[in-house]
Amino acid sequence: MQSLEKLNLSHNSLSSFIPRCFEEMHGLERIDISYNELRGPIPNSTAFRDAPIEALEGNKGLCGDFKGLPSCKALKSNKQASRKIWIVVLFPLLGIGGQGSVYKAKLASGEIVAVKKFHSPLPGEMTFQQEFLNEVKALTEIRHRNIVKFYGFCSHARHSFIVYEYLEMGSLAVILSNDAAAKDLEWTQRMNVIKGIADALSYMHNDCFPQIVHRDLSSKNVLLDFENEAHVSDFGIAKFLKPDSSNWTELAGTHGYVAPELAYTMKVTEKCDVYSFGVLALEVIKGKHPGDFISSISSSSLNLNRALDEMLDPRLPTPSRNVQEKLITIVEVAISCLDESPKSRPTMQKVSQLLKI
Repeated sequence: MQSLEKLNLSHNSLSSFIPRCFEEMHGLERIDISYNELRGPIPNSTAFRDAPIEALEGNKGLCGDFKGLPSCKALKSNKQASRKIWIVVLFPLLGIGGQGSVYKAKLASGEIVAVKKFHSPLPGEMTFQQEFLNEVKALTEIRHRNIVKFYGFCSHARHSFIVYEYLEMGSLAVILSNDAAAKDLEWTQRMNVIKGIADALSYMHNDCFPQIVHRDLSSKNVLLDFENEAHVSDFGIAKFLKPDSSNWTELAGTHGYVAPELAYTMKVTEKCDVYSFGVLALEVIKGKHPGDFISSISSSSLNLNRALDEMLDPRLPTPSRNVQEKLITIVEVAISCLDESPKSRPTMQKVSQLLKI
């Protein structure tokens, strides 16, 4: 277009950089690129150098050494500085887990965050990379007060990181395994923890599309904040259920929490999480994994009052009559979640409603 003399591209919602080929349009005398979304350096040509400021205005990212525009070097320097986030790793939070290590980190702003560093993949090994991508996908879809907040991620061929909110009290598993910490988590707080987990799962199963199944709900994957509010975490093996798919998968999860039907059907449904929730709810009340109690459950002949006596964490004082009644309701709901038939288990939406006591 060597003969083009006038070009008006204003008000066209054009974005990105201006092509350098404009510098080769020697016949171009007048240019108007105002009110677009253009950024980067102005081409070094007569039309741009002589253009009035009105022909360039309305573009927030333009730079150049003329027409009162900011210097491109200064803009680049400021941009790099603003995008730079300094993280100081203080110490590992959990040591090393199955997917990677979690660290407590401090940003330049003083904010404390948690950083999960995924294990470096071995040659030909894609498992950890897939878990990383899966967790990022799940966390970007989720916004709920009882699910850990996602701040960002960094993906690299050798190292991948996820940054999310730091929760002061740590995992429920660590709290229940420590006598002093377990004693501080009294009955009302434990019931609130159970309700929070139920609300998070109900949200994932009913308010997300496609619905999300966690698949690895356990006490190690529930974190508590300073107010002892529960936050479900670790979505590395979460499954997005698609209505037009069979949703077959490999057996995964934490031993002792996995729904029994997965061993022979290998089909994921939201009822897998319901089973895991039943186990976890009893664990919160008992103070440890319910273990053999699950296999001995027969809801038709179970005396709930006697079951509660067996289930109460002996490290806590005997609950009041009012609290006992609420705990019996929770145990009853938890037992219904452990039904061997997935279809007979309640939905998490129903569980959440039943626990509003």
